[in-house]
Amino acid sequence: MSNGPGLFSDIGKKAKDVLTRDYISDQKFSVSAASDTGVVLTSTAVKKGGLSAGDVAAQYKYKNTLVDVKLDTESNIATTLTISEIVPSTKTIIGFKLPDYNSGKLEVQYFHRHATFTSAVSSNKEKHVVDLSATLGTPTFAFGAEAGYESALGKLTKYTAGISVTRPDSCASVLLGDKGDSIKASYVHHLDEIKRSAAVAEISRKFSTNENTFTVGGVYAVDHLTVLKAKLNNHGKLFALLQHEVIPKSLLTIASEFDTKALDITPKIGLSLALKP
Repeated sequence: MSNGPGLFSDIGKKAKDVLTRDYISDQKFSVSAASDTGVVLTSTAVKKGGLSAGDVAAQYKYKNTLVDVKLDTESNIATTLTISEIVPSTKTIIGFKLPDYNSGKLEVQYFHRHATFTSAVSSNKEKHVVDLSATLGTPTFAFGAEAGYESALGKLTKYTAGISVTRPDSCASVLLGDKGDSIKASYVHHLDEIKRSAAVAEISRKFSTNENTFTVGGVYAVDHLTVLKAKLNNHGKLFALLQHEVIPKSLLTIASEFDTKALDITPKIGLSLALKP
């Protein structure tokens, strides 16, 4: 794919990853195994509250085709087929679920040096949804928009616009979403050359309720095996996590959530162990 401005979904993604990725509140254990034929099998067990669930996933890659299949405890099978370069500079994603034969999604992404376009059609028994997005610019400066149309309602159900500026050591973005009812601005500053440590600030406002949320956070690489992350918002919610690579590619994550305005409430603790070949 060309080195262009990226997809519209990439706007604000760097800040979102630092502030949300790997923050867990349940117990999760997963084991992966790879075969000589290129198939990767992953079994996952999750315990949330008093409920337990699990799934089995398989992934197979052959040349420019990637197949993902997931089976959950309710015998639902979700399949995603990703094919690159059917047409030059494109990626096609096909998704469907079984035994729900009436559901499915088709997405086509087009990458150009100065633009990217995405069109997606999803459907089930009750409705058909069409999503379109476009981004113009360069890897340094990009702006774009997306819109969604639902046939059952006969109108646009979402439209969002965004802009981002990316430099070697920082990235700033602004997103106007919820059909113009909310705005979110974020800034990420990398603290090292390999971009494993960073500081983040994000502010969002919902106009209909006059609600503001301000969040600061960061990630710090203690060494090549251990990472610390934390974030705090103006509502008094403090989140922290420690992630350690116990063996190559296998991660142990311990996360916690505190309410600094109600210290008598027991903090939430999350634990995840992912073993990979």
